[in-house]
Amino acid sequence: MKKLIIVFFSVLMSVTAHAQLLYRITGNGVNKPSFLLGTYHLAPSTFADSIPGFRQAFQSSEQVCGELDMELMQTPSEIMKLQVAMMMPEGKTIQDLLTKEELQELNAFMTDILGVNLDNPMGAQLGKMTPAALTTQFSVAMYLKKNQVQNINDYIDTYVQKIAKEQGKKVIGFETVDDQIKALFLSQTLERQKQLMMCMVRNKDYQIQLSDDLVKAYFTQDLDKIYEVTDMKLNDECDSTPEEEAALIYDRNENWVKSMPGIMKSTPTFFAVGAAHLVGEKGLLNLLRNNGFQVDPVKN
Repeated sequence: MKKLIIVFFSVLMSVTAHAQLLYRITGNGVNKPSFLLGTYHLAPSTFADSIPGFRQAFQSSEQVCGELDMELMQTPSEIMKLQVAMMMPEGKTIQDLLTKEELQELNAFMTDILGVNLDNPMGAQLGKMTPAALTTQFSVAMYLKKNQVQNINDYIDTYVQKIAKEQGKKVIGFETVDDQIKALFLSQTLERQKQLMMCMVRNKDYQIQLSDDLVKAYFTQDLDKIYEVTDMKLNDECDSTPEEEAALIYDRNENWVKSMPGIMKSTPTFFAVGAAHLVGEKGLLNLLRNNGFQVDPVKN
């Protein structure tokens, strides 16, 4: 469940000390340096100036590569795809998956964090969403409520791509909207989605603390702490399975690192992806080094 929350925060590693979010990539046939930034998808754009070397690295790069070209998410056809993927099958609602007791728990949780529940006219619309989609909404709602976020359209990932296009830089993505939909909303059965949603409902305080720890780790630029928090286990059904972790994080890392050499050798690139993709034995930093690249923290 921790790994799911990170992705949903969409949210978020080498095992040596890292108080660093921005890395320079050189060597292995790359003529000009490229850069890799670990992002937190709800971090405000103003945080960019707190990252050592951000402006210089960005200016020296000729294109930006994110997990997705976010403009694609704004086209009517892609919006429709996303909406369909987030909805229960025709004629079904979330209530069809829940016992009476589970429904009571979910309604109490929704009232607390959203101010509505499935018995309200507004909340009833949420009942048409899949458990995975609801879990995403709940994660974001808890963060916004706890941190009193005012501008929900000014995040660092969006900002990086926005200023790239303003400066005439090309923006590309590792994935398509279909890829993201598959990873986030279609990789688990509805029953498993429900199980993980109820884990959030029943462990609200734990989830809030987990979110707080991740936010603090990101804003102090501490990848080791992010890794520590995300690797915590409850040792029950709420823990992500190895298959789920692979679908959400590690398989995607493997796919991305296969395409990065060609991208970098063609054009000096500023990569910006969730910080959780950088860390650990199967993280991008380690995978790049294993593939012969020199990856160094940017200090200024």
